[in-house]
Amino acid sequence: MLLWSLLVIFAPVSEQSDWVTLLAPSSVLEGDSVVLKCQAKWTGGIKTMSYHKDGRQLLSSNKVSTFSIQSAAFNDSGQYHCAISGKLLWNRETTSKAVKLKVQELFPPPVLTASSSQPTEGTPVTLTCETWLPPEKSGTELQFCFFREGQGLGPGWSKSPELHIPTIWSQDSGSYWCEAQTVTPRVKKQSLKSQIHVQRVPVANVSLETQPPGGQVIEGEKLVLLCSVSEGTGNITFSWHRETTETSLGNKTQRSLSAELEILAVKDSDAGKYYCRADNGYRPVLSEVNITVRIPVSRPALTIRVSGAPAMVGDVVELHCEVQRGTHPILYQFYQKDVILGNSSASFGGGASFNLSLTSEHSENYSCEADNGLRAQRSEVVTLNVTGPEGYRKDLVIAGTLGGLFGVLGFVAVALPFYYWYQETSGGSSASNVPRGPSSSGSQESTHSSPLPAVGELQPLYANCETIYSNTLTVTEKGQPDYANDGAADKDVVYSQVWSIQQTEGAANTRGTFPETKDSSVTYANVRKT
Repeated sequence: MLLWSLLVIFAPVSEQSDWVTLLAPSSVLEGDSVVLKCQAKWTGGIKTMSYHKDGRQLLSSNKVSTFSIQSAAFNDSGQYHCAISGKLLWNRETTSKAVKLKVQELFPPPVLTASSSQPTEGTPVTLTCETWLPPEKSGTELQFCFFREGQGLGPGWSKSPELHIPTIWSQDSGSYWCEAQTVTPRVKKQSLKSQIHVQRVPVANVSLETQPPGGQVIEGEKLVLLCSVSEGTGNITFSWHRETTETSLGNKTQRSLSAELEILAVKDSDAGKYYCRADNGYRPVLSEVNITVRIPVSRPALTIRVSGAPAMVGDVVELHCEVQRGTHPILYQFYQKDVILGNSSASFGGGASFNLSLTSEHSENYSCEADNGLRAQRSEVVTLNVTGPEGYRKDLVIAGTLGGLFGVLGFVAVALPFYYWYQETSGGSSASNVPRGPSSSGSQESTHSSPLPAVGELQPLYANCETIYSNTLTVTEKGQPDYANDGAADKDVVYSQVWSIQQTEGAANTRGTFPETKDSSVTYANVRKT
C-alpha cells in the first residue's frame, strides 16, 4: 500500500488528464445564459482554478468557481478548457480536455422588403422586416424598427414587423433598412440596406372652374377661381393670371391636386379672361376661363315727354324709362299708379318708351320699373296733369243750345232800346208829351252823349271747333214814366254781347285775343235793368 502511494506521488502528470473535466453545454443559442464548470476527481485542496478559451485565459481563481456567459453571442463560440493546481504534493497544473462551444443563431438577420421599390409619388408604401425563430424559441418576443438615411421612421421600436407609409413623395427616396431584436435578453440584428426611388408624375389635364359656376358673377359678390389637375405628384405650384396683365394674382404650392383663389368683391373692371397654371417641376400646364361681371340695374328715371305744355286731352305723350347702369337685357314696366300699362325689353342702352293717348282719366301718378333678373328697381313717381278741351265739352253743348234759344229774344231786346233812343234824338212827339221830372234833362243829355258800348275783355269758351266770345256792357236809358212811383227815373240797361266765330283747325290754341274776322255777328241778350 505504501508502495502504491509512492508510485502515485512520483508518477509523471500530463497536462491533460481525465482527473479534470470541464462541463459545458454542447449547443447554445444567441442570448442564452451559459455556465462552464471545472471538476476534479480528487477532493484535496485546490490551489488555483482557471478557465480558458482558444488558449486565452478568461478567469483564474484560488477557489472552486464557475465561468458564466450572461447572453451568448456568436463571438462566444470556441474551444474551452479549465486547469487546476493542487496544494499538497504536486504543484503542476492539471488541464481538462477541450470542449467546443458553438453559439447558434437565435434568428437570422432580417430582410427588408417594400411593396414597391419604385413607388409613384402620392401612393402608399408598406415596409416589412422579415425574420424567423427556431421552433424551440417560438415564444420569444421580437421588436422591430425602420430607418431611412439614419433617421428612425414611424413610432420607433414596435412589435409589428410592418411599417405603413400612407403617402410617399420624391424626397422620400433613399436608403432604407430595419432592425429586429429580442426584448430580453437583447439580441439585435440589422438588415441589409435597400434603395427606394420614388417616381414623380407630371401634372396633366389642368382645368379652371369658377364659383358661382359658368363664369358669371354679380358685381360686389365673391368669385372663387378653382384650379385643378387630373394627375400630378409632389408639390404642385398653382398660379393665377389675367389676360391683360403679366402680374400674378396669386400662387399656392401644396401637395394637392387643386387649389383656389378668392376675389372677395368683384368689380365691373374684373371682367375678362383668366388663366391658371400648374407646375410640379416637369412642365407647366395652362387653363383659361372667361369671367363675365353682371351689374344689377340702378334706379331708373322716368321722363314724360309731351309735344306741348300743358298736356291736353287727345295729346300723345311718351313715357321714357332709362337706367344709368345695369347688364342688358333689361325689362321695363310702366305703371299708372299701381296698374301696369305695358312693358318693353331693351337689349342695349337707351332705355325704353311707352306711348299713351291722353284722356281726362290720365291725370295720375306714373312710375316705371327696371329688372334684368338680378334686381328690380322702381323709379320715383311723376305726376301728369291733363287739361281741356274735353273737360269743357258738355258745358259748351249746353251753352250753345241756350245761345240759340236766346238769339231771337236777344235781337228783340236789343232793337227796342235803339228804337227809343232814335225817337228821342229825332225829337219825336211821343217824347215831348211825356212828363219830365227835374232830373230829366240831365238824363237826356247823358243818353245822347253815350256812345255804343265798347268791347271789354273777351272770355273764350271752347266747344268742338267753334269759339264763342262774350262781353257785358251797360247802357243808361232815359227814364220812362213809372206810374206806380208817380214819376219817371233814369234806368241802367245791361246788355250782353256774344260773338260766335267759326275757327279753322290751326286756331284751336288761340286764347285771350279778339279774333280778327270780317264775317261776324253781334247779338245782345240777357237784357236786364238795374
